Amino acid sequence: MTELTQEHATDSNVWSQGFIKGMTEEGESLSEINPESGPLGGSAAKAHSHGGDSHGGGIGVPDSSRAGRLTSYKLADFPAITGREEDWRFTPLKRLRGLDRVGIKGQEINGPAPLVEVSKPEAVTVETVGRDDVRIGSAGIPEDRVAAAAWENFSEATIVTLPANHEGTVDDITTLTLTGQGDAPAAAHIVVEAKQFATGVVVLDHRGTAVLSENVEILVGDGANLTVVSIQDWNDDSVHASAQHIQVGRDAKVKHVIVNLGGNLLRTTPSARYTSTGGDVEMFGLYFADAGQHLEQRLFVDHSTKHCKSRVTYKGALQGENAHAVWIGDVLIRAEAEGTDTYELNRNLILTRGARADSVPNLEIETGLIEGAGHASATGRFDDEQLFYLQTRGIEESVARRLVVRGFLNEVIQQIRVPALEERLRESVEAELAATPQ
Repeated sequence: MTELTQEHATDSNVWSQGFIKGMTEEGESLSEINPESGPLGGSAAKAHSHGGDSHGGGIGVPDSSRAGRLTSYKLADFPAITGREEDWRFTPLKRLRGLDRVGIKGQEINGPAPLVEVSKPEAVTVETVGRDDVRIGSAGIPEDRVAAAAWENFSEATIVTLPANHEGTVDDITTLTLTGQGDAPAAAHIVVEAKQFATGVVVLDHRGTAVLSENVEILVGDGANLTVVSIQDWNDDSVHASAQHIQVGRDAKVKHVIVNLGGNLLRTTPSARYTSTGGDVEMFGLYFADAGQHLEQRLFVDHSTKHCKSRVTYKGALQGENAHAVWIGDVLIRAEAEGTDTYELNRNLILTRGARADSVPNLEIETGLIEGAGHASATGRFDDEQLFYLQTRGIEESVARRLVVRGFLNEVIQQIRVPALEERLRESVEAELAATPQ
């Protein structure tokens, strides 16, 4: 792949040359808004009560440091979205089908939530509960207007619980198949909790047609080891905004995988926060954008405690006119997070003319007492030398191109470590490549 690269040591003068249209270097200034007890401070996210409108009002300052962004359970605390905000500057608002305008001029979320089918080990429990269940709201607070609208409008939540000391295997995983029920705007809420020392895999498999705003809470107990895979393989007319909050306990490990394939517009915003020391977060992403698709991934890793680790790897391919992928990676190392070890990486492979990828890694560091921190971003087309090498060995150009893409994306696929899922995703990639214009 011929790369246009911005490594963590890149001089700011390089950015001024504008290698990738629409990209700017952001988030490098230190935060002046860093309340120790704020909603972004790990377990402080639990400090709220349930019932009526008792959830707290807005906290934070919009468009400040990533740590100071507005968070609230109340839709009214978020101003109308104009598209000029940092969080929304890449998103084609007209294609959100009203999810951004809930509460404005009579716009509502009144469609049915996706149907949920469950496949699980016997020891794992899956419940449907009312919105007053005390377990809801433990992992995070809505950080944008769309997520807050989903919070106010969901009627029932699905809660998945892996009991303490549960020993799950890659052959015995929990799968929630969520099938959309049409194009009326809908809201959904999912909670996934791994109790102390539990091990297992949970898959959220989104299918069908939907216009859906969704909040997902992932709670990983002390010493637990949890893998969560969220697959967005919707029909072509679907719109999906998914805010996914991860709360990581002491010495816990979580692998979070986002797979964005089918749909008209997909916007996923995963965030990870630590409640104690020793937490280890791996965040992987795989996406393949076709003509006219908008696939947007915005993530945040909040290092607020000592001696925690994070690794982020997102890779995507794009083909066709107006295929658009967006990746924003925000990592914050707070002053109290000594001993942090973090790195984030994004790679985009442009397969045809007319496709565009925007990639913005942001790293804020408030203490020098860390193990390491860095980020990297690259966007480019096929490497002509790679293709030439394969062709000189008798491989046709079309086959050679497929081999390069397979190898490029397989780095993420093989990290899932669930054979059945890996095979399914390889087949999905093959189907995408079969449609690649020659």
